[in-house]
Amino acid sequence: MASQTQGIQQLLAAEKRAAEKVSEARKRKARRLKQAKEEAQDEIEKYRQERERQFKEFEAKHMGSREDVSARIEADTKLRINEMNKAVTMHKEQVIEKILELVYDIKPELHKNFQIQPAK
Repeated sequence: MASQTQGIQQLLAAEKRAAEKVSEARKRKARRLKQAKEEAQDEIEKYRQERERQFKEFEAKHMGSREDVSARIEADTKLRINEMNKAVTMHKEQVIEKILELVYDIKPELHKNFQIQPAK
């Protein structure tokens, strides 16, 4: 009977050691996964920063800086507004004369749907 108890004790101890090893293996796996995830995030961040840097270089090379683009747009807008103001100034008198001519030239006529009703 003592040998059976001792055998059972050994089995229980072995089972406990196995459970501890499995638990330890799971913890190591979780740590490795967490570490791999962190390394992947770091790598992704480095890649994103590199691509951002390349994009900014490309943008500066081909488009100039944002201030340059903004200044060009502002200058172009002012030029167009000045051209429109010149056109308005040049044609202003002609347009006013044409409008007044149309207003003053009244030709009274009856509407096509107007019907004179006979007197009763």
